[in-house]
Amino acid sequence: MHSLDLSFLKPTIPNILDVLLVAFILYQLYNLIRGTIAANIFIGFIAICLLYKVVDLLHMQLLTAILGKFANVGIIAIVIVFQQEVRRFLLLVGKNASLQRNKAWWKYFFGKAEAEKNNYARIKPIIDACKTMKQTRTGALIVFAKYYDEQFYQNSCELVDAKISKRLLESIFQKNSPLHDGAVVIAENKIKSASCILPVTEKADLPAQFGLRHRAGIGVTEANDATAIIVSEETGEISYAKQGRIKMNISFAELEKLLNKDF
Repeated sequence: MHSLDLSFLKPTIPNILDVLLVAFILYQLYNLIRGTIAANIFIGFIAICLLYKVVDLLHMQLLTAILGKFANVGIIAIVIVFQQEVRRFLLLVGKNASLQRNKAWWKYFFGKAEAEKNNYARIKPIIDACKTMKQTRTGALIVFAKYYDEQFYQNSCELVDAKISKRLLESIFQKNSPLHDGAVVIAENKIKSASCILPVTEKADLPAQFGLRHRAGIGVTEANDATAIIVSEETGEISYAKQGRIKMNISFAELEKLLNKDF
């Protein structure tokens, strides 16, 4: 039988760092696939790998040969099956390592008051538009993209590239507008595009009342470094989606706080 190498369990600084890094990566992967169909696929893949190790130790040659074919193409299979999750993971790594994020931290500590003042001027038209749409129960989906991926958004959108304003947002989502059926994408302090058709989430544990608008809002935050505001057409309730999770029925004070933090 094969002997297991347990040298990594020795309490040395490199080994401790190694275990902590692996644990962190596994935790991030778990967060990315939690509540999705991909979680079940991942469990099945792990089960096959564990079964392969067992039959290999027991010298069951036929099963070892069959399961070995799966194990040999494991990395390729993971990239193909989990391409959406791999994309999100790489976005997460790139976001945390980017110079832009480091600049944001620098501004947070040394220019916080000025930054908050400028940011409030940017988000006020959005909050005011949401207040009106909540009162009139106008359905809306507003996406805030930190990095505007033209290939992802423009294929199914109408290019706008306009200054953010309350009246423009209300006009786009007005029920008789030809652009109301879809999402507005805001990036680089502009309304970049409207009437965007976005991929919906594959999560199976969402409330039954969630329609395509809520599912698209969650889905776009799973696939991209983005956040989304969803205004329900049925209830006027405002929800906020980020990293595949959603906060429901938030107040305008909470919406302002979230936008100040993320936008």
